[in-house]
Amino acid sequence: MHVPFKLIRVVALVLMVGLSTTACGKYAIGNLRSLMAFKEANTFYQRNEFPKAIEAYQRAIEHNPDFGVSYFFLGNSYDNMYKPSRQGEPDNDAFLLKAVENYTLATQKIKDEDIQGPEIRKLAYEYLIAAYGVDKIDDFEQAEPIALKLIELEPNEPGNYQSLGKLYEDQGRYEEAETMFNKAIEVRPNEPLGYMVMAGFHNRQGNFEKTMEAWEQRAKIEPNNPEAHHTIGTYLYEKALKDFTLSQATKRAYIERAISAEDSALALHADYFEALTYKNIILRLKASMEPDLAKRKVLIDEADRLRNHALEVQKAQASAGGEIGK
Repeated sequence: MHVPFKLIRVVALVLMVGLSTTACGKYAIGNLRSLMAFKEANTFYQRNEFPKAIEAYQRAIEHNPDFGVSYFFLGNSYDNMYKPSRQGEPDNDAFLLKAVENYTLATQKIKDEDIQGPEIRKLAYEYLIAAYGVDKIDDFEQAEPIALKLIELEPNEPGNYQSLGKLYEDQGRYEEAETMFNKAIEVRPNEPLGYMVMAGFHNRQGNFEKTMEAWEQRAKIEPNNPEAHHTIGTYLYEKALKDFTLSQATKRAYIERAISAEDSALALHADYFEALTYKNIILRLKASMEPDLAKRKVLIDEADRLRNHALEVQKAQASAGGEIGK
C-alpha cells in the first residue's frame, strides 16, 4: 500500500467533504451540533492535531451516528497516532485497534449518497487491508477476506487485485500473487501501472527476464514516454554491470539493448538528462569490453559528448529553476 499517496487523497477529501457540508446545511450530518463538530474535527485533522480531531469526530458521531464518513476520519486519525517504531507498546497498539474498529464501521455505514461516499468507503477498505498487513497487525486471515470483498465491490479496479497480490506475496504465496497482478493487467490492459507493479514483483523474485518482459510491455503501451524506455536501459545496464555470472556474450547483448533503449528515450526527448547520463556510462562499460583501441576511443568520445550535453542540460535547468530532464 502507498500510504503517503493515500494520505494526500484523504486530506483532499477532508477539504471536499468540509466544503460540501458548509454549502449544504440540510445535509444528513444530522443537526447543527454534529455539523459544527465535524467541521471542527476537519480543521484539526488538516493541522495534524489528531488528538483534538479524534475528540471532535467522536462528538460528531454522538450527534449523528449514521454518518459513516465520520467513522473513516476518526479511524484515520487514530491510524495517524500509531507509530510503527513503538509497536508492542499497549498504548500505541491501542491506536491501531481503534483505527481498525472505525474503518470497519465506515465500510458498514457509509452510503453511496454520502458526500464522496464511494471513494471514502474504498479508502476504508484499503486502510483496513494495510492495518492488517505485515507492517502493522500482520494478520493475513483478517486481511484476505477484506481484499476479496473489495474486489467483489469493484471487480474492474486493478488496484484491488494488486492489494490482494501483495498480501499473497508477503505470505510467500507467489503463484497466487502473480495471478492477482496478472488479473490487474487483464482488467486494464492499457494502464502502465499494471506492468510496473508486475515488473516490481518479478524483480523482487529475482526473475530478470520476466522483469524485463513487464517493462517492455509497459513501453509498448507508452511508446511516446521517454521514461518508459529509459527504465529499460537502467535495468539492463545494472544487470550487465553487477551480475558476474553472465557470459561475455550475454553481457554484450544486454549492453546493446540498454543503448537501444536509451536511444529510444533520447529520440523522444533529446535533452532528457537521465537518458543522456545513462547512455554515457553504458558506452563506457561497452568501451571497457572493447579490445580494439580505435573502437574504444570512438565509444569514449561519444560518451564524453553525452556527458557534456548532460552537464549543459543540468546547468540550463538550474538557471531556469526547472527540473532536470523535464
